[in-house]
Amino acid sequence: MQNQSRIVVENITPQVNSGKVFIKRVLNEIVNVTADVLVDGHDVLQANLLFKHEADKKWSEVRMLPTANDQYIASFQTLKQGFYSYKVEGWVDYALNWQHGIGRKIDDYQHVNSELLEGAELLLSITDKVTPKEKEYLLHLISIFKNAENYSEAVKEAISEKLTLILKKYPEKFLTETSQEFKVYVDRKKARFSTWYEFFPRSASEEKGKHGTFNDCHRLLPRISQMGFDTLYFPPVHPIGEVNRKGKNNTTVAQEGDVGSTWGIGSKYGGHKDLHPELGSLDDFKNLIAKAKELGIEIAMDYALQAAPDHPWVKDHPDWFKWRPDGTVQYAENPPKKYQDILPIYWESADFKNLWKECLDTLLYWIDCGINVFRVDNPHTKPYYFWGWIIAEVKKQHPDVLFLAEAFTRPKVMQQLAKQGYTQSYTYFTWRDSKHELIEYMNDLTQTNQKEYMKPNFWPNTPDINPFHLQGAPESKYLQRYALAGTLSSNIGIYGPVFEQMISDPIPGKEEYYMSEKFQLCHYDWFKENKVTVLISRINNIRKENESFQQTNNIKFLETGNDQLIAFYKWNEEKTNETITVISLDAYNSQSGSVQLPLHDLNINHGQKIEVEDLVTRNCYNWYNEWNYVELHATLPFHIFKVNK
Repeated sequence: MQNQSRIVVENITPQVNSGKVFIKRVLNEIVNVTADVLVDGHDVLQANLLFKHEADKKWSEVRMLPTANDQYIASFQTLKQGFYSYKVEGWVDYALNWQHGIGRKIDDYQHVNSELLEGAELLLSITDKVTPKEKEYLLHLISIFKNAENYSEAVKEAISEKLTLILKKYPEKFLTETSQEFKVYVDRKKARFSTWYEFFPRSASEEKGKHGTFNDCHRLLPRISQMGFDTLYFPPVHPIGEVNRKGKNNTTVAQEGDVGSTWGIGSKYGGHKDLHPELGSLDDFKNLIAKAKELGIEIAMDYALQAAPDHPWVKDHPDWFKWRPDGTVQYAENPPKKYQDILPIYWESADFKNLWKECLDTLLYWIDCGINVFRVDNPHTKPYYFWGWIIAEVKKQHPDVLFLAEAFTRPKVMQQLAKQGYTQSYTYFTWRDSKHELIEYMNDLTQTNQKEYMKPNFWPNTPDINPFHLQGAPESKYLQRYALAGTLSSNIGIYGPVFEQMISDPIPGKEEYYMSEKFQLCHYDWFKENKVTVLISRINNIRKENESFQQTNNIKFLETGNDQLIAFYKWNEEKTNETITVISLDAYNSQSGSVQLPLHDLNINHGQKIEVEDLVTRNCYNWYNEWNYVELHATLPFHIFKVNK
């Protein structure tokens, strides 16, 4: 038999997969919760949002406000890292129902002596909950409600705002209906706002042809800091396998002196808990981590769960690999790509518990060494629930640790990894180039349920991806792509110095670098400056100074009347920092158009003057109209305007 509840609580947002997946926020963000709350008939109902941090014993409550069509809304702020739970409760509020009814009758000039007596009984039931001063007031009301001689005062007080506030403050919840609990995981702010720079430490040597070391990297840290990067990501720094080692340009036979792919992990020198001996010692690595931290840079490690044929795991844990009838192991493949220097792990191994434990121990080892950020290689080739487990285990002990998923894969696979707990994810931005593609993709990321659990990280290039639009491209194209990444997304990254030095020779017909650094040492003039390095630094500085660029979901695209101009408005939570960015998608020609201002969002009227300051050139302009003319040249293909009202 059903219970007596008359309240329906449904359609609660935000939620993912009916609450089976937690949503994500960072510290000090607001979680806006809505719910449909209904009751039969015309009784007055009320709803509360209840929330608590996992360390709290008691629930906090906030009254939800009705909006329209039986929807209620309230919010809470995420003040601590870790999990919060939230739920919605609704109830018929007989005291407020009484006050509403008596008010309608009073307005209709009806006598309400009987209703006042009912009110006296309702007030008596809450007198033991209120403060002494409030109790004195309620006892007075009870007295005059029962005394016909005080009818005029009683009627006035029955519908007073003072009484309304007390009734709302001390509700008697009758036949309460409570929803299921939902969860939100709260990370540190860097989960939402970060600026990554990737380079190979083995290419850091000042001497051409010499293997770089961790100590060589020290001289590069000030440059990376001055350019405005806060995360330095290293490809794998572990020993590299010698069996089936790849040669230069991904040849299957290595020549003497070839250094191999850093992702071919493991050799006689050790495995995932060891460092490549030519890079330096563990103390050298820890010193580099500490020095980077002094400059505001966190070093991110690559977490690549795979093994070279001579990795110690192959000998010590043969059950972690799938052996063929002839005694060999199938090397890794992603057709048409082949990775003869890598053995995939057999995740269906009967010894999977020890395998999972070793994978966790590896993470904990490097965390103890000072690493709090991991870029994970090819996570989509490992079981989803493995990631849910291992990320949760790490977060229990080390809530500051962040995980970036390198998963250029199918959309739902990428989304599933985010649902399993990945902090950030690589995206399809690398290939989105036209105005239509960019707007459609941004709307997909920010206007759908993905915004609740997936934090994108926009990379114009990676060691694996030399996109066709950058191959042989002019300087303006590199400026355009970095401006797009840095203003559309709050998390961004580049593989350098290849990007800023516009090194783009491809393998013909492929989106791969010719003579890729993945398979050889490279030598760079690390302190070479050009317009790209200058404007990367400027954009990074603008991002740091303007909160509107420190989140991704706050974006509204603006009309320009030109498909070669993309424009958008961004803002911070308090609307104290508002920006309008206009970027030309034409790398060769000048483009002009008119940008339509979002007058309502800016809270200004047509004809009202606003000042916009170009944060790149420092030029200021006064705009008076809804539509405003802009012109961009290939030499500087973007405006980043700060709105000054």
